[in-house]
Amino acid sequence: MWRDALLVVGKDLRIEARSRVVVNQVAPFAVLVLLLFAFALGPDRSPMAHAAPGLFWVAVLFCALLAVQRSFAVESGEGTRDGLRLSGLDPAGIFLGKTAAVTVQLLLLEVLLTVGVVLLFGNGVRSVGALVLTSVLGTAGLAAVGTLYGALSSGLRVRETLLPLLLLPVAAPVLLAGTRAWQAALGIGTSTSGNPWTSVLVVFAAVYLALGCVIYGPLLEAM
Repeated sequence: MWRDALLVVGKDLRIEARSRVVVNQVAPFAVLVLLLFAFALGPDRSPMAHAAPGLFWVAVLFCALLAVQRSFAVESGEGTRDGLRLSGLDPAGIFLGKTAAVTVQLLLLEVLLTVGVVLLFGNGVRSVGALVLTSVLGTAGLAAVGTLYGALSSGLRVRETLLPLLLLPVAAPVLLAGTRAWQAALGIGTSTSGNPWTSVLVVFAAVYLALGCVIYGPLLEAM
């Protein structure tokens, strides 16, 4: 399973490195989202600083939608999916590989978004370790649930509109827990610890990673 996961993540990342969709399209989109939020909140930095964690995770969620749709769009033609089914790869390995590829892409974008949050909203960082841990856990959870629902909707004509309808409600725990943990890491509000919210992210990521490993095989056959 792990060998197959490495093969899949390598394939997906090579495709993205050659196409540069993340660099040329998704990254500018993420920055534009932060800029629009900054304009909407006005020149006063106080509300901007308090809203920064939530705006960060909303931007990450939008980027996750684009990354997941792109992950399955590259396999939508020329019998690619049939080849994937006949390749003999472990379905759980395929799921973990695609999840890891989306996670890596989102983490690279989050570096850019974090710089944007600090520069645009004037936030300082109280705990870099908590910030990184929260980002990794939240991103892994979003990538796992996104890959799962991306596979579920990929064979349908309305997949572009169905995926957001499926993913957005389920991603609410990540938005809430990620925002609260980021507030603690940035020293915003009265919360001094993000540990309870980090635990929520751990449970969310573990549940969907385990669920994906179990049911991705039947979803792959139905794609």
